Amino acid sequence: MKNKELKVGLFSAITLALLYFGFNFLKGIDFFERKKIYYAVYDNIDQLAVSNPVLVNGYAVGRVSHIKILQKHNNHVLIEMEIDADIVLTDSTKAILNSELLGGKSVLIKIGHSDKKLNPGDTLKTEVAKGMFDVLSETATPVATDLQTTLRKFNTTIESFSKNFEKLDLILTKLQTTPDLINRTLITTNNNIEGLSASFKNDAEKIGAMMDDLKPILSNFKTLSDSLKHIRLNQTLMKTQQTLGHINETLARFKKGDNTMGKLMTEDSLYVNLNKLLISLNQLSNHLNSNPKHFMGPLGKSKRKVERDMRKEEEEKKKAAAQKK
Repeated sequence: MKNKELKVGLFSAITLALLYFGFNFLKGIDFFERKKIYYAVYDNIDQLAVSNPVLVNGYAVGRVSHIKILQKHNNHVLIEMEIDADIVLTDSTKAILNSELLGGKSVLIKIGHSDKKLNPGDTLKTEVAKGMFDVLSETATPVATDLQTTLRKFNTTIESFSKNFEKLDLILTKLQTTPDLINRTLITTNNNIEGLSASFKNDAEKIGAMMDDLKPILSNFKTLSDSLKHIRLNQTLMKTQQTLGHINETLARFKKGDNTMGKLMTEDSLYVNLNKLLISLNQLSNHLNSNPKHFMGPLGKSKRKVERDMRKEEEEKKKAAAQKK
């Protein structure tokens, strides 16, 4: 009897031990692997629970082993993490609280590049990853703003369209009355044209009658004009003939040579004398330019002195010409 109770008790203890180890194993507790304890502090863990995985690049390296509220530190939440002993963490490592799409929670370990290693029991830097809804809200905010702006512009466009349609209605309303106005204008214009045509016809008949009356007057005026032309032409021809007769008489007198103009035209003595006078005046002018002393003295110079001076000048000119050669 005692052996059966001992066997039952031993079996129960072994079963309970297996259940305990199996339950903890299912929770992620491995009693045969060495672990290191690290801590992280968050403002809000967003329903993170014990046994949620601790991941490094998507690989499970540990679990959340304990959670505690720090009421003395503004109700921050302290989580304890069991991480594999072969995972080396540095002082730049961050524990990122991550939310999965279906609501699962985990802690992502982002190991930074640093030479200073953390010891078991140290507290990691923390960060909260943005969830899908946060990303959607951040993305949706500018989209919503643009959509609101677009809707405002669309409303403005619709309002302008409505105003334009009102203006178009007014234009169409006015256009409905336009054909009547055009018809009235055409009728009035037609009546005016008929009146003008009748008056023009009457005026044309009157002008025709006046032209018939003016035909004799015009013929008489033409006859008078022809007579005046002939009279003026005859007078002009007579004056021209008289002028030509006077010219012929004057030319005949010039040819006779018994007057001053005839002698000037027929004899060259006046030309020869004038030519000699001009040559003498030229010589006198040159002598005055070259020897002003001969004329500017109180009593002038005698003829001998003048001739002597002129001989000296000629000799000087000859010497100068000989030196140039």
